Amino acid sequence: MWHHHDAEDEMFMVIKGELHMKWRESNGSEHDDTICPGEFIIVPHGTEHMPYTLEETHVVLFEPATTLNTGNVQNERTVADLQKI
Repeated sequence: MWHHHDAEDEMFMVIKGELHMKWRESNGSEHDDTICPGEFIIVPHGTEHMPYTLEETHVVLFEPATTLNTGNVQNERTVADLQKI
């Protein structure tokens, strides 16, 4: 699901599997990056993006505690009460 975060940056670090990140530039062009184990990607706030996987993937996500998983989109996938470690 395409979404963005108005104020929060996100960092996705892949532990196992592959994470695919689609993102759009301000001019509308789309990109699709593959992040492999040991690699990470930072999604700056305001960047429209859509993370997805094709297989089981383990990811550590670094973001402020106020970040909604679905960003500016609220639907049945939105988790408002986030777990903390």
